[in-house]
Amino acid sequence: MRKFPIVEQLRPGLFTWTAPHPDWTPDEGGPEGWEQEVRSYAYDAGDRLVLFDPIAPPQRMNEEAAGKDVVVLLTCGWHSRSARDLVERLGAMIHSPAGGSEDEMVGEPFALGDELPGGVVAKAALFPGEALLWVPEHRALVAGDVLIHRDDGLKTAPDSWLPEGMTRDDLRASLRPLLELPVEAVLPTHGDPITYQARSALEAAVES
Repeated sequence: MRKFPIVEQLRPGLFTWTAPHPDWTPDEGGPEGWEQEVRSYAYDAGDRLVLFDPIAPPQRMNEEAAGKDVVVLLTCGWHSRSARDLVERLGAMIHSPAGGSEDEMVGEPFALGDELPGGVVAKAALFPGEALLWVPEHRALVAGDVLIHRDDGLKTAPDSWLPEGMTRDDLRASLRPLLELPVEAVLPTHGDPITYQARSALEAAVES
């Protein structure tokens, strides 16, 4: 029997769900890897429904999209997941960070610092072509690969993921500006959302 994703409302107008990644293999798991279940988020921005790294969006998202423009914001091009399907399904417009390889680029590129549809702001992350996405209305930070919520807490990407030539000190320095944001929620696409003491969890991850 097919299992349909269950949508959880984190706050009014802010939703999340998980689904298994179709390309995952056990080799990708383990302490230095990522789990098969990956997470997506949706944000009702009034006249727009903004979907972050969407995978297998459930029927509930069709209902939330009624009468709205649909925008897909990717934290990185390699998190395109179900984005292209949403162009046909909901008429979505896709935006992803500039700076990645051409074969990973999906939709319209955006630069770090840009204000995106729904008032979302792109912040620096880890890899070329990756961004953290700041949602001011919810004081929420959506993370692709640079922040992962594991059983022992929120963590930055493991050393084996760092781009060539980058040290952990470099990573800490690049993420410290996030601590100036009034963060109330951290929304990783690998792991569960953090909506309680999120600022403390983010600081611990950045400084670890």
